[in-house]
Amino acid sequence: MKVIKLGGSLLEQPEALSALFQSLQQNDDDIVLVHGGGALVQQWLTTAGLQSEKVNGLRVSPEQHMLYIVGGLAGAANKTLMKQAITAGLKPIGLTLYEAGVLCAKQSENLGQVGVCQTSEATPGLLADLLMHGYLPIISSIGFGENGDWFNVNADDAAVAVAATYNADLLFITDVEAVLDGTGTPLSHLNSESIQQLTQAGVIKDGMEVKVRGALSAAKRLRRCVRIGSWNVMNNPFSGTQISE
Repeated sequence: MKVIKLGGSLLEQPEALSALFQSLQQNDDDIVLVHGGGALVQQWLTTAGLQSEKVNGLRVSPEQHMLYIVGGLAGAANKTLMKQAITAGLKPIGLTLYEAGVLCAKQSENLGQVGVCQTSEATPGLLADLLMHGYLPIISSIGFGENGDWFNVNADDAAVAVAATYNADLLFITDVEAVLDGTGTPLSHLNSESIQQLTQAGVIKDGMEVKVRGALSAAKRLRRCVRIGSWNVMNNPFSGTQISE
């Protein structure tokens, strides 16, 4: 199984999404998609007249905001991806982390309904059945706890949790072909040491630094390499940037 985490920016790029799903249509691997959609959630909250703030990159999610957060992520964002997948001839099915066998819990009272994924040993169950019958699971980063509370989960963390639960490979699909060096040349491989060096030199910075550090954290947790790249990484295992410890 391969778990693909889709960067939120791709939701605003129909052509890139179309290319991704076309490549998935030609791929024989068991694929599971995990996505967020922060920009869409922010739009929904703003339209509703609700103030939203972030703490260390996490959106504070009070209970009164959750209708809009769930609607944006498990609703509009998820169904936008389903629409593109159906157009490409695939059989998508929208899920939350709960259906994928991943339970969540509250991270902190100060963050409201921001959730963290709990370690579990889920049986393949539903996902295995869906994959066997040719479905493409598309999982939003909305999670549930044992008592039914719903949570807004960081999408990167959600993807790592799904990959860890099913011992799957993990790919981070973004809007760039790879991590670039100081001359704009794609880097084929990075590890903890080279990431530290390039970050200190200002080569890896801003949004890319967040992506790289997230991939490095995932590689450490999964104890296997994680790849960052654009949609064409699906058909070319040598494209993108491989991140290891």
